[in-house]
Amino acid sequence: MSLLVKASTSGGTIVDVTPESAGWRYVGFRAHRLAAGERAVVAMPGRELCLVVLAGKVDVRAAGSEWRELGDRATVFDDRPPWAVYLPDGALVEVSARTAAEIGVASAPGGGTLPARTIDPATMKRSVRGTGSNTRYVRDILPASEPAEHLLVVEVRTPSGHSSSYPPHKHDTDDAPHETQLEETYYHRLDPPQGFAFQRVYTDDRSLDESLAVEDRDVVMVPRGYHPVVVPHGYESYYLNVMAGPKRAWHFHNDPAHEWMLKR
Repeated sequence: MSLLVKASTSGGTIVDVTPESAGWRYVGFRAHRLAAGERAVVAMPGRELCLVVLAGKVDVRAAGSEWRELGDRATVFDDRPPWAVYLPDGALVEVSARTAAEIGVASAPGGGTLPARTIDPATMKRSVRGTGSNTRYVRDILPASEPAEHLLVVEVRTPSGHSSSYPPHKHDTDDAPHETQLEETYYHRLDPPQGFAFQRVYTDDRSLDESLAVEDRDVVMVPRGYHPVVVPHGYESYYLNVMAGPKRAWHFHNDPAHEWMLKR
Protein backbone atom coordinates (compact mmCIF):
# COMPACT_ATOMS: atom_id res chain seq x y z
CA MET A 1 0.00 0.00 0.00
CA SER A 2 1.33 3.43 -0.91
CA LEU A 3 1.79 5.94 1.88
CA LEU A 4 0.55 8.72 -0.43
CA VAL A 5 -3.17 9.59 -0.30
CA LYS A 6 -4.11 11.76 -3.28
CA ALA A 7 -6.50 14.65 -2.80
CA SER A 8 -9.90 14.65 -4.46
CA THR A 9 -10.30 17.45 -6.98
CA SER A 10 -14.09 17.61 -6.59
CA GLY A 11 -16.63 17.36 -3.80
CA GLY A 12 -16.51 18.56 -0.23
CA THR A 13 -14.25 15.89 1.22
CA ILE A 14 -10.69 16.52 0.04
CA VAL A 15 -9.05 13.53 1.70
CA ASP A 16 -10.06 10.99 4.35
CA VAL A 17 -7.63 8.78 6.29
CA THR A 18 -8.97 6.41 8.94
CA PRO A 19 -7.14 3.89 11.14
CA GLU A 20 -8.72 1.17 9.00
CA SER A 21 -7.58 2.65 5.68
CA ALA A 22 -4.10 3.38 7.06
CA GLY A 23 -3.68 -0.02 8.71
CA TRP A 24 -2.82 1.42 12.12
CA ARG A 25 -4.51 2.08 15.49
CA TYR A 26 -4.73 5.75 16.35
CA VAL A 27 -4.62 8.61 13.84
CA GLY A 28 -7.45 9.74 11.62
CA PHE A 29 -7.45 12.81 9.39
CA ARG A 30 -10.05 14.35 7.12
CA ALA A 31 -10.07 17.66 5.22
CA HIS A 32 -13.15 19.41 3.85
CA ARG A 33 -13.65 22.31 1.45
CA LEU A 34 -16.85 24.31 1.89
CA ALA A 35 -18.46 27.06 -0.15
CA ALA A 36 -20.12 29.91 1.72
CA GLY A 37 -23.37 28.60 3.18
CA GLU A 38 -22.40 24.93 2.90
CA ARG A 39 -22.36 22.54 5.84
CA ALA A 40 -20.27 19.51 6.78
CA VAL A 41 -21.40 16.92 9.32
CA VAL A 42 -18.80 14.80 11.12
CA ALA A 43 -19.87 11.72 13.09
CA MET A 44 -17.05 9.88 14.90
CA PRO A 45 -18.44 8.55 18.18
CA GLY A 46 -15.78 7.40 20.62
CA ARG A 47 -13.03 9.49 18.98
CA GLU A 48 -11.66 12.81 20.16
CA LEU A 49 -11.38 15.54 17.54
CA CYS A 50 -9.31 18.62 16.93
CA LEU A 51 -11.08 20.63 14.24
CA VAL A 52 -8.72 23.19 12.68
CA VAL A 53 -10.10 26.11 10.68
CA LEU A 54 -7.42 26.14 7.99
CA ALA A 55 -8.98 29.00 6.02
CA GLY A 56 -12.21 30.97 5.95
CA LYS A 57 -14.78 31.52 8.69
CA VAL A 58 -17.15 28.88 10.14
CA ASP A 59 -19.64 28.14 12.89
CA VAL A 60 -19.23 24.87 14.81
CA ARG A 61 -22.00 23.12 16.72
CA ALA A 62 -21.30 20.04 18.88
CA ALA A 63 -21.80 18.57 22.35
CA GLY A 64 -24.61 20.99 23.12
CA SER A 65 -22.41 24.01 22.42
CA GLU A 66 -21.94 26.38 19.51
CA TRP A 67 -18.93 28.47 18.55
CA ARG A 68 -19.56 31.19 16.00
CA GLU A 69 -17.41 33.03 13.47
CA LEU A 70 -14.23 31.01 14.00
CA GLY A 71 -11.39 31.73 11.58
CA ASP A 72 -9.61 34.86 10.40
CA ARG A 73 -7.14 33.85 7.70
CA ALA A 74 -7.75 33.61 3.98
CA THR A 75 -5.26 30.79 3.37
CA VAL A 76 -2.90 28.60 5.38
CA PHE A 77 -0.06 30.81 4.12
CA ASP A 78 -1.31 33.87 6.01
CA ASP A 79 1.15 34.65 8.79
CA ARG A 80 -1.28 34.08 11.65
CA PRO A 81 -2.41 31.06 13.69
CA PRO A 82 -5.69 29.20 13.09
CA TRP A 83 -8.72 28.83 15.28
CA ALA A 84 -9.41 25.28 16.44
CA VAL A 85 -11.97 23.34 18.47
CA TYR A 86 -11.23 20.37 20.74
CA LEU A 87 -14.01 17.81 21.25
CA PRO A 88 -13.62 14.83 23.60
CA ASP A 89 -16.16 12.84 21.57
CA GLY A 90 -16.96 13.53 17.92
CA ALA A 91 -20.36 11.81 17.96
CA LEU A 92 -22.04 14.61 16.02
CA VAL A 93 -20.36 17.80 14.80
CA GLU A 94 -21.84 20.33 12.38
CA VAL A 95 -19.66 22.88 10.64
CA SER A 96 -21.37 25.72 8.73
CA ALA A 97 -19.30 27.94 6.44
CA ARG A 98 -19.87 31.69 6.62
CA THR A 99 -17.33 32.17 3.80
CA ALA A 100 -15.52 29.76 1.53
CA ALA A 101 -13.60 27.63 4.01
CA GLU A 102 -11.26 24.70 4.47
CA ILE A 103 -11.19 22.63 7.65
CA GLY A 104 -8.99 19.82 8.91
CA VAL A 105 -10.39 17.20 11.28
CA ALA A 106 -7.81 15.32 13.34
CA SER A 107 -9.05 12.33 15.32
CA ALA A 108 -7.83 9.67 17.74
CA PRO A 109 -9.36 7.32 20.31
CA GLY A 110 -11.24 9.40 22.86
CA GLY A 111 -14.66 9.54 24.43
CA GLY A 112 -13.18 10.90 27.66
CA THR A 113 -14.41 13.46 30.15
CA LEU A 114 -12.38 16.50 29.11
CA PRO A 115 -14.55 19.52 28.30
CA ALA A 116 -15.12 20.66 24.74
CA ARG A 117 -13.34 23.95 24.09
CA THR A 118 -12.10 26.38 21.50
CA ILE A 119 -8.34 26.71 21.09
CA ASP A 120 -7.60 30.43 20.84
CA PRO A 121 -4.91 31.38 18.30
CA ALA A 122 -3.38 33.70 20.91
CA THR A 123 -2.41 30.64 23.00
CA MET A 124 -0.53 28.87 20.19
CA LYS A 125 3.25 28.93 20.51
CA ARG A 126 5.26 29.83 17.41
CA SER A 127 8.87 28.73 17.05
CA VAL A 128 11.64 28.63 14.46
CA ARG A 129 13.53 25.40 13.83
CA GLY A 130 16.75 24.86 11.92
CA THR A 131 19.16 27.31 10.30
CA GLY A 132 19.98 28.38 6.75
CA SER A 133 18.10 26.37 4.13
CA ASN A 134 16.79 24.11 6.91
CA THR A 135 14.81 26.93 8.55
CA ARG A 136 11.07 26.38 9.02
CA TYR A 137 8.31 27.94 11.12
CA VAL A 138 6.30 25.84 13.56
CA ARG A 139 3.04 26.58 15.33
CA ASP A 140 1.72 24.29 18.10
CA ILE A 141 -2.06 23.91 17.83
CA LEU A 142 -2.62 21.08 20.32
CA PRO A 143 0.71 20.29 22.03
CA ALA A 144 1.37 17.83 24.85
CA SER A 145 1.19 20.70 27.35
CA GLU A 146 -2.54 21.14 26.62
CA PRO A 147 -5.16 18.56 27.66
CA ALA A 148 -6.25 15.77 25.29
CA GLU A 149 -6.42 11.97 25.35
CA HIS A 150 -4.06 11.11 22.47
CA LEU A 151 -3.93 13.88 19.86
CA LEU A 152 -0.97 16.10 19.06
CA VAL A 153 -1.52 18.68 16.29
CA VAL A 154 1.00 21.12 14.80
CA GLU A 155 1.39 23.13 11.59
CA VAL A 156 4.64 23.96 9.78
CA ARG A 157 5.52 26.44 7.03
CA THR A 158 8.70 25.76 5.03
CA PRO A 159 10.14 28.45 2.72
CA SER A 160 10.98 27.89 -0.92
CA GLY A 161 14.07 25.74 -1.46
CA HIS A 162 14.23 24.58 2.16
CA SER A 163 14.13 21.18 3.85
CA SER A 164 11.87 20.30 6.77
CA SER A 165 11.43 17.49 9.28
CA TYR A 166 15.19 17.41 8.85
CA PRO A 167 17.66 16.00 9.78
CA PRO A 168 15.46 12.93 9.32
CA HIS A 169 13.87 11.79 12.58
CA LYS A 170 11.53 9.01 13.66
CA HIS A 171 9.17 8.27 16.54
CA ASP A 172 8.17 4.62 16.16
CA THR A 173 9.63 2.99 19.28
CA ASP A 174 8.10 2.93 22.77
CA ASP A 175 11.20 3.97 24.71
CA ALA A 176 10.25 7.13 26.61
CA PRO A 177 11.79 9.52 27.36
CA HIS A 178 14.25 8.77 24.53
CA GLU A 179 11.59 8.04 21.88
CA THR A 180 7.82 7.57 21.75
CA GLN A 181 5.67 5.60 19.34
CA LEU A 182 3.48 7.96 17.30
CA GLU A 183 1.62 7.48 14.03
CA GLU A 184 1.53 10.62 11.91
CA THR A 185 -0.15 12.22 8.91
CA TYR A 186 1.12 15.15 6.83
CA TYR A 187 -1.53 17.24 5.06
CA HIS A 188 0.42 19.17 2.43
CA ARG A 189 -0.37 22.55 0.87
CA LEU A 190 1.75 24.33 -1.75
CA ASP A 191 1.91 27.97 -2.80
CA PRO A 192 1.41 28.48 -5.72
CA PRO A 193 -0.88 25.42 -5.73
CA GLN A 194 0.52 23.86 -8.93
CA GLY A 195 3.75 23.17 -7.01
CA PHE A 196 5.04 19.97 -5.52
CA ALA A 197 7.32 18.77 -2.73
CA PHE A 198 9.18 15.56 -1.97
CA GLN A 199 8.85 13.39 1.11
CA ARG A 200 10.75 10.21 1.87
CA VAL A 201 9.64 7.66 4.49
CA TYR A 202 12.24 5.03 5.35
CA THR A 203 13.48 2.74 8.13
CA ASP A 204 17.02 1.84 9.17
CA ASP A 205 16.81 -1.58 7.52
CA ARG A 206 15.01 -0.15 4.44
CA SER A 207 12.15 -2.62 4.86
CA LEU A 208 10.12 0.58 4.33
CA ASP A 209 11.56 3.06 1.85
CA GLU A 210 9.18 5.25 -0.19
CA SER A 211 10.07 8.50 -1.97
CA LEU A 212 6.91 10.46 -2.75
CA ALA A 213 6.13 13.42 -5.01
CA VAL A 214 3.50 15.36 -3.09
CA GLU A 215 1.02 17.77 -4.67
CA ASP A 216 -1.32 20.32 -3.15
CA ARG A 217 -3.69 18.83 -0.52
CA ASP A 218 -2.19 15.32 -0.64
CA VAL A 219 -1.63 13.39 2.60
CA VAL A 220 1.43 11.31 3.46
CA MET A 221 0.96 8.61 6.10
CA VAL A 222 3.92 7.86 8.38
CA PRO A 223 3.38 4.57 10.22
CA ARG A 224 7.06 4.31 11.18
CA GLY A 225 10.49 5.42 10.07
CA TYR A 226 12.20 8.70 9.19
CA HIS A 227 10.20 11.20 7.10
CA PRO A 228 12.03 14.30 5.77
CA VAL A 229 10.45 16.85 3.39
CA VAL A 230 12.18 18.93 0.68
CA VAL A 231 10.56 21.92 -1.06
CA PRO A 232 11.75 22.94 -4.57
CA HIS A 233 12.72 26.49 -5.49
CA GLY A 234 9.77 28.78 -6.24
CA TYR A 235 7.20 27.10 -3.99
CA GLU A 236 6.36 27.48 -0.32
CA SER A 237 5.19 24.50 1.72
CA TYR A 238 2.63 24.19 4.50
CA TYR A 239 1.71 21.00 6.27
CA LEU A 240 -0.60 20.09 9.13
CA ASN A 241 0.72 17.23 11.26
CA VAL A 242 -1.50 14.92 13.30
CA MET A 243 0.19 12.51 15.69
CA ALA A 244 -1.14 9.98 18.20
CA GLY A 245 0.04 6.82 19.91
CA PRO A 246 -0.04 4.92 23.19
CA LYS A 247 1.74 7.75 25.06
CA ARG A 248 0.90 11.40 24.47
CA ALA A 249 4.44 12.72 24.21
CA TRP A 250 6.68 13.64 21.28
CA HIS A 251 10.17 12.23 21.75
CA PHE A 252 12.07 11.51 18.54
CA HIS A 253 15.28 9.87 17.35
CA ASN A 254 17.42 11.40 14.60
CA ASP A 255 18.90 9.27 11.85
CA PRO A 256 22.50 8.82 13.10
CA ALA A 257 23.81 9.03 9.52
CA HIS A 258 22.64 12.66 9.27
CA GLU A 259 22.83 13.90 12.85
CA TRP A 260 26.33 15.29 12.26
CA MET A 261 24.90 18.47 10.76
CA LEU A 262 23.42 19.46 14.12
CA LYS A 263 26.93 19.65 15.57
CA ARG A 264 28.37 22.07 12.98
